[in-house]
Amino acid sequence: MIRPVLKYGAPELEATSRPITQCDDEMKALVQDMLETMYAAPGIGLAAPQVGVNLRLIVLDISGGEEQGHQMVLMNPEIMEQEGSQEGEEGCLSIPGFTGVVERPARIVVTSQDLGGNPREMEADGLLARVVCHEVDHLEGILYLDHLSALKRDLIKRKIKKLIRAGDW
Repeated sequence: MIRPVLKYGAPELEATSRPITQCDDEMKALVQDMLETMYAAPGIGLAAPQVGVNLRLIVLDISGGEEQGHQMVLMNPEIMEQEGSQEGEEGCLSIPGFTGVVERPARIVVTSQDLGGNPREMEADGLLARVVCHEVDHLEGILYLDHLSALKRDLIKRKIKKLIRAGDW
């Protein structure tokens, strides 16, 4: 089931997410809904808070569904190591129509759990590292806007307020 994606301004996007303590059929259904929602948007990553669920869960597929085997589910992800730096254009399903250049680590090591509750450790670089960092930020109530210069961030926020007043947000 495709779920509505919350937009900038929703308080759920600013909350710190709770850890997942068990993986049951309800959690597996949430993961399936999140994957369907991400692909329908279309996007390459989605965090549970973006669909109004306060849990430390992200799904991603840097191929955008174009290639098999790129789909990932990370429960309770935590970035353990980071090194280097990369800059790149980022957008967000919760801030449609806007992008900004964000600096992220070039390489990360992230621990998480799979849907069976088994621990995993993954090394990521490039686009995958960028997407994981972006989605983990969502779990902390941080949006990519928070990484932009004050000038760029305020410009986007003013444009969004104008869209809200016009009833287009």
